[in-house]
Amino acid sequence: MNIQVLHQQGHSQRAIAKQLGISRNTVKKYLTSNPAKPEYSSRPKTGSRLDAYKPFLHARIAQASPIHLSGVVLFREIKEQGYTGSLSLLRKYLYDYRGKPDTSPVIRFETPAGKQMQVDWGQMRGGKNPIHAFVAVLGFSRALFVVMTDNMRYETLEQCHRLAFDYFQGIPQQVWYDNMKTVVIER
Repeated sequence: MNIQVLHQQGHSQRAIAKQLGISRNTVKKYLTSNPAKPEYSSRPKTGSRLDAYKPFLHARIAQASPIHLSGVVLFREIKEQGYTGSLSLLRKYLYDYRGKPDTSPVIRFETPAGKQMQVDWGQMRGGKNPIHAFVAVLGFSRALFVVMTDNMRYETLEQCHRLAFDYFQGIPQQVWYDNMKTVVIER
């Protein structure tokens, strides 16, 4: 226990000396010396490793807008310029700079009944023998049709379309594809 604290609690110098097992002269010395509280200085603020790259980052983000550049892409670009900091530091800065992401609900793209069907391939597992999923969704009802296949050849795509049209009991006016290799000639 601290001599100063015991004295403030009303203990005499003799009682403090007896309790702590020290001399009364030692107690008196510490009570009369009244040592000043040590002053601590704060560390001088150093700049962030990102400071030199912030103008480039701001310009690059503005240049790419409305496209959202990921932290990994920007990290790669400033790394080529000599940046030695971490990706997590850059991501934290980008989060603070850009603000919270927009969490407003997505407005659905509505179409009249029978107008369109959207088609894409999905892959269920990798490796030597992947399983591919032909996925078709009607634009109006959001009705879903899925067929599992072992390949994504054009003949398989054509057969999956026939199965989807039979399942939906009709053919929509439009079929939209999402960059499928089997229907896109050039990207």
